[in-house]
Amino acid sequence: MANGGVNYKDGILFCAQGHQTSPSGLYFMSREEPYESTLLVSEFNGRPFNSTNDVVVHSDGSIWFTDPIYGYEQGYRPRPQLPNQVYRYDPENDSVRAMADGFGRPNGICFSPDEKIVYVTDTDWIHGDGRTDPMRPSNIYAFDIMWYSGQPFMANRRLFAMATNGIPDGIKCDMDGNVYSGCGDGINVWCPGGVLLGVIKVDGGAANFCFGKKGSMFILNEHKLWKAQLADTVKGALLQI
Repeated sequence: MANGGVNYKDGILFCAQGHQTSPSGLYFMSREEPYESTLLVSEFNGRPFNSTNDVVVHSDGSIWFTDPIYGYEQGYRPRPQLPNQVYRYDPENDSVRAMADGFGRPNGICFSPDEKIVYVTDTDWIHGDGRTDPMRPSNIYAFDIMWYSGQPFMANRRLFAMATNGIPDGIKCDMDGNVYSGCGDGINVWCPGGVLLGVIKVDGGAANFCFGKKGSMFILNEHKLWKAQLADTVKGALLQI
């Protein structure tokens, strides 16, 4: 079962949540027929990923992704063997590092335009069986990317924002550093300082979205696909278009 995805080389990199007999992990799919998929990574230290959820590619070529336990809670994955964590996969040496823990359900992930900050959503407010608890996180956390001994670390964890409604699912930045996330009432937009700028209202909420050309935005939830028109000057940081 595919989940988050991102443009990668001459194809698409996506998270596969897996099922009882097929591994969860990162897959690369060619844009050319017959659209073959290749598994890049499915485990950490010999233990299978839970149900990888969202993925983003750093300019250095490394791949960062989240791995919550939603697949197990929804009944199509075995019992988890890893904590709810964020990982970094380096294709150059085929290595995986655990980058951050302490999440209830790590979900969306993105970088700031200058790649000095990584944002991670925690959607522990709702579990895979549909139960919700207002005392659990429905938050976005920010981390500084700091380097030590030639390796990046996610440092200075801090609460960046809380969803206005429901959970912050997919997350993206624009070139000005504003942070967008799909929430229960639509797309929430915050300035880089964490102040809510506004909400792009969507009936039924928004799960994920992407920026298009000339300020366009494509928004999805479980039922529909919308196109929203922002100012022509708005550009998504991921593709810089």
